[in-house]
Amino acid sequence: MRIVSLLPSATEMVCALGLEEYLVGVTHECDFPPVVNSLPKVTRSLIPASASSADIDRLVREQLRTAQALYRLDLPTLEQLRPDLIVTQALCDVCAVAEDEVRSAACALPGTPRIVSLEPQTLTGVFDAVRHLAEVVGMDQKGEEIVRKLKVRVEAVAARSADLQHRPRVALLEWLDPPFSSGHWGPELVRLAGGREGIGREGQRSRTLRWDEVIKWQPEVIVIACCGFSVERTLADLPRMWAVPGWQTLPAVQSDRVYVVDGSQYFSRPGPRLVDSLEILAHALYPAVHPLPVGLPPPVRVERSMMTSCGSKAQVG
Repeated sequence: MRIVSLLPSATEMVCALGLEEYLVGVTHECDFPPVVNSLPKVTRSLIPASASSADIDRLVREQLRTAQALYRLDLPTLEQLRPDLIVTQALCDVCAVAEDEVRSAACALPGTPRIVSLEPQTLTGVFDAVRHLAEVVGMDQKGEEIVRKLKVRVEAVAARSADLQHRPRVALLEWLDPPFSSGHWGPELVRLAGGREGIGREGQRSRTLRWDEVIKWQPEVIVIACCGFSVERTLADLPRMWAVPGWQTLPAVQSDRVYVVDGSQYFSRPGPRLVDSLEILAHALYPAVHPLPVGLPPPVRVERSMMTSCGSKAQVG
């Protein structure tokens, strides 16, 4: 079987099933596991690498308004790869190639490859997506084994959280300029980790916020997981938060409980490593209750005194 993945999370699912040798093409954003870095890239982004967060938001909104894609398929490369199976998504209109474009391209390919579209909106949905992909490639038992192991880790976090006497108000933000609430699985991760998310809603899309909504919630912990951004790229946006009316008096800011996590590698990818995201988040909320598993990156804590130059002074922990 020759597999092309059009989504980083799908690439991770394929590799989790042990099928990396059958992957022949991936997206320009697929970078885990490292073995996929050498594969041909079948997509490219129209967003300039130097674009600011505000410019990216503007381009995304323009795409939604005009139905112009921000990601393009490399059709000649796709044709040369001759895939039997293309794994794509229908969940987000802006974070990957549109499903309609994928189906149209597939119809023009020799042999008309099968298309599997994954669209998990919750943690359970991610488990179902793993099972579905496993079934498609004839590895049902392997899929169940993967899901079973992931569930054991989720249940361990939930069990520790069940004994907590206090569940802090948490704001899990997916973007800063403008602010976005977490969506889909994000609020669910907060609940399982032992917090209360009062801005985002489980299983629903993320949404644009007004800063006064964040201020009104008075979060005791703020976790920033900008969609598609690394920790370093997110830290570059943090100094401007100091000018947001009410930011400086938030409980989370006053108690130095503002954290930055990797939205690109973890929280934005609805694949097996979403459970890693849960463990990272749980550690941020209650480090003494939720030990960070070996190999996972700790959340980066940004103290008040470091806010204006956090790119160089943020602390890990």
